[in-house]
Amino acid sequence: MGKGDKKSRRGKIILGTFGVRRQRKKAFKLESKTVKEAHVKDIKDKKPLKEKKEPKEVTPVKEVVEVKAAAKPKETKVVKEKAETKAPKAQVEKKETKEEKPAKEPKPKKEKKS
Repeated sequence: MGKGDKKSRRGKIILGTFGVRRQRKKAFKLESKTVKEAHVKDIKDKKPLKEKKEPKEVTPVKEVVEVKAAAKPKETKVVKEKAETKAPKAQVEKKETKEEKPAKEPKPKKEKKS
């Protein structure tokens, strides 16, 4: 992969060739580009804005007053008397703790066979 390799970039530089690994730089050319004229749209006749309609005259409304018969007074509810407070409950006596169980005797160990 050095100076004698035709496929590497370094080899192309030494041999003075161009290819996929080392492409030629394109020459910069000054060209005068023609400017395209902008499309000028025909201005259509715009529709005038909608005119605001004047509100119709409001006719005064006759007020109708109806006289209702005097409402009957509501009956008042009878308040129940509060029940007497209950006496506090007597405290329950605590039971005695259970007696301790006697400790189990450990099992005798098995003797090894020799």
